[in-house]
Amino acid sequence: MADPIAPSTPSITGVHHVTALAKDPQTNLDFYTRTLGLRLLKRTVNFDDPFTYHLYYGDAVGSPGTVLTHFPHPHAAPTGHGAGEIRRTLMAVPEGALEFWAGRLREAGVATQRTSRFGRARLEFADPDGMELGLVEDAGAIVGTAWEGRGVQAAQAIGGVDTATLRVATPEDTGRVLTEALGFQEQERDGASDGDETARLYTLLDGGPGRRLELIEDATGTPTPMGAGTVHHVAWRVADVDAQHEVADRLFAAGVRTTPIIDRQYFRSIYFRIPGGVIFEVATDGPGFDADEPMDGLGRALRLPPEHEPKRSAIEAHLLPLRTEDRP
Repeated sequence: MADPIAPSTPSITGVHHVTALAKDPQTNLDFYTRTLGLRLLKRTVNFDDPFTYHLYYGDAVGSPGTVLTHFPHPHAAPTGHGAGEIRRTLMAVPEGALEFWAGRLREAGVATQRTSRFGRARLEFADPDGMELGLVEDAGAIVGTAWEGRGVQAAQAIGGVDTATLRVATPEDTGRVLTEALGFQEQERDGASDGDETARLYTLLDGGPGRRLELIEDATGTPTPMGAGTVHHVAWRVADVDAQHEVADRLFAAGVRTTPIIDRQYFRSIYFRIPGGVIFEVATDGPGFDADEPMDGLGRALRLPPEHEPKRSAIEAHLLPLRTEDRP
């Protein structure tokens, strides 16, 4: 019998974005735009720490589900990996594109490793700060509008986040909240090709790109300190604030408290920790990244939220300058 608080039709429709920490802003920007071929969508600041950049990358129009964001800070210390973290972020590429990416990353000096899990081959690698990434092929990879150029065409372009892989000490407790409150369903379990650990696959709706989550038990791992190369949180998307309230109510019934709704200019957000320590966000699809600049001008200028606009001169003087180029 289904749990009485389990949603029959989940309000959450997939991943919205993944946010990580980094060290050097220019290195971060060059890797995600030049090496991975993503569009710089927004050059803004951490709303809670306005003297730190917040850089957004994604598809041509900033579609929810295609976005990776970073807080690069020159003084961020590198850190290791352990439990209670989003360990790897897998991104979807069109079928037949893994060979292209294996060659492109090799030419860029990025070490890769081929692995397989849940019957799908993946190409794993890390960004310059050690954030663990991967690519998997999927026929539905392009969930938005491909951003072409820099040697990447639509047939190879990264289409968005496919899977978030979590390492937690308490997979049963984590899984309970995933299924009772957030609308996930456990599908199967699989041993990894590189060890004897077992991963649990959870999916939303049709289980397509952006609707997958892998849960790996790490009972002996120590909690991961935040630092350059770690993922701060994964955000899941909902249509609007009404759906956001529904999710918050289900979380409350499952014993999880959320923040109030916070205006992030380009979407509205709530935040919470799931059992196991990982930070989740639930973000609305709108207003979108063209809320404060035209679509053809995304990422060209430093955008500040209204509350920080009076401090623009001080903020600009503190931030390291960035070299950006529009794609031909």
